[in-house]
Amino acid sequence: MIGREKEQDYLNQCLESGRPEFLVVYGRRRVGKTYLIREFFHEYFAFYATGVTGEKTAEQLRVFHESLRRYGSTVKSRPADWFEAFGRLRDLLSGDNVPREPKSGKKIVFLDELPWMDTPRSSFKSAFEYFWNSYGSAQDDLLLIACGSATSWIIRHLLNDTGGFYNRVTRQLHLQPFTLAECEQMLSANGFLFPRSQILECYMVFGGIPHYLNCLDKRLSLAQNIDTLLLHPQGQLHYEYDRLLDSLFRHAQKHRAVIEALAARRRGLLRTELAADKEIGDGEPLTTVLAELEQCGFIRKYHDFSKKKNGSFFQLTDPFMLFHLYFRGGKEVSGWGQFVDTPAYYAWRGNAFETVCFNHIPQIKTALGINGIISQTYSWRSKAKEGGVQIDLLIDRRDDVIDLCEAKFSNGVYEISKEEYEKLQHRRIVFQQETGTRKAVHIVLISATGVTRGMYTDIAQVILDGDALFT
Repeated sequence: MIGREKEQDYLNQCLESGRPEFLVVYGRRRVGKTYLIREFFHEYFAFYATGVTGEKTAEQLRVFHESLRRYGSTVKSRPADWFEAFGRLRDLLSGDNVPREPKSGKKIVFLDELPWMDTPRSSFKSAFEYFWNSYGSAQDDLLLIACGSATSWIIRHLLNDTGGFYNRVTRQLHLQPFTLAECEQMLSANGFLFPRSQILECYMVFGGIPHYLNCLDKRLSLAQNIDTLLLHPQGQLHYEYDRLLDSLFRHAQKHRAVIEALAARRRGLLRTELAADKEIGDGEPLTTVLAELEQCGFIRKYHDFSKKKNGSFFQLTDPFMLFHLYFRGGKEVSGWGQFVDTPAYYAWRGNAFETVCFNHIPQIKTALGINGIISQTYSWRSKAKEGGVQIDLLIDRRDDVIDLCEAKFSNGVYEISKEEYEKLQHRRIVFQQETGTRKAVHIVLISATGVTRGMYTDIAQVILDGDALFT
């Protein structure tokens, strides 16, 4: 298995706990939830069933019944409802020959794509609650795993439930996309010979989604893969954006409106600015949508350094969505090779590399050697109408240092020009004057391709190259 060391350790804790465990695994479509569970447990399941997308109650029950039969149930008729279905599961688990995980002896029940089982007026949730509360929660040798991509359902009905599942979930695992280091491991295992500069560009397009990386053809260049998978109308991932949203959220119109509004404003928007959009609106629905998008990892919520307690900014940081909305949202590109080395390409690449940095802040902190120091990340916007500046990523450290991070992606090794030197100096001075900070203000230059040492290099206290993001 590539990566996922922390996740595997967490699953081991579930096995070794000596108590009943109800684990909820969630995350965006294609991130590898099912693969992780099946591979880690080597399919030592006492019972495994999966929901079926878009099917009605009768079909969901039929599929569940087939799983019951596969794991030893002798009842031939399909369950009449979900209460009967979970009753049969209880009977199955109470038998003498139930398969167990060899080391821990636990009975593992894996219910995949659980939200799809909850069809309208089906009594699924009530029956599921009754199964766990009346039986599962008293079985010290039971590990129940509920998994699904419909994140809004998982959060609303399991994690934040105020009814029968209130405080019943014992563990939760939000599976995140791969980091750059894990992407590198996966591409290498699949026979790719991409240098790190191309792995960075691959991440800018596909993000750290294992399924997307598995779609790449090692016989083709990165540019050819982008053309074949994304830009061609018959490409395997050409329509993935819409499928992604529809799989995660049953009513995705407002989620889509928020995502597309944020994509149009790369630096992010305040909640009040989002609420002013007629397609989005305000109130509890917007609160829910923003929480779900953040929990899926599509957006980040952050504060302005000068307004830490007043208003939050929301920014789209999902590389795949940003790529789709840039190149398919009124900016059709017929071929990647025709787009590369154009001014529009360089503008996209610079912004996309900043997004990579936003998604690898722990790696940046590791490279700075400040893992043991309490710190917070912010953005900052100058109030000055003339000569004002904007800093997209700063790290406010408890050791009286503020790191102003500047991301650069160039064709070759980056060289700081006199113009850039003056620009960076101006940014630091304006920040110090407007914020009145008494902390030392360091400039951290993050260059994907490294930096040539020259007469202007000393403007940066710390220089990191692209390798720092692969730690």
